[in-house]
Amino acid sequence: MMEAAKADYPHLRHVETDVLIPKLMREKAKERCAEKVEAFNHCCKDNGFFMVFKCREENAALKECLTVLYKDAAFFEECKREYVREKLEFERTGIPAKNRTQKLPTSM
Repeated sequence: MMEAAKADYPHLRHVETDVLIPKLMREKAKERCAEKVEAFNHCCKDNGFFMVFKCREENAALKECLTVLYKDAAFFEECKREYVREKLEFERTGIPAKNRTQKLPTSM
């Protein structure tokens, strides 16, 4: 059964599994931990130089939220599937994912 699941994916290069998919994981984790990211950013802005001392609680909460996701195998698989979908779509269309959502000019 595991072999069938692997057949669904194209071969992923080392840079994809070790750099690009983790980058996607970080982006998605920041979205899922948005409340804690916002609390930490707000604390840093309010405390300037003293943020190192004053924002320890917010920093710890943010790290905990992100670490839980980074260690979650299901989250990695979800991000890997999304990466592969975007990669296959790019190979098919030649349009990067970030450009795909832009609307066509209406003056055509």
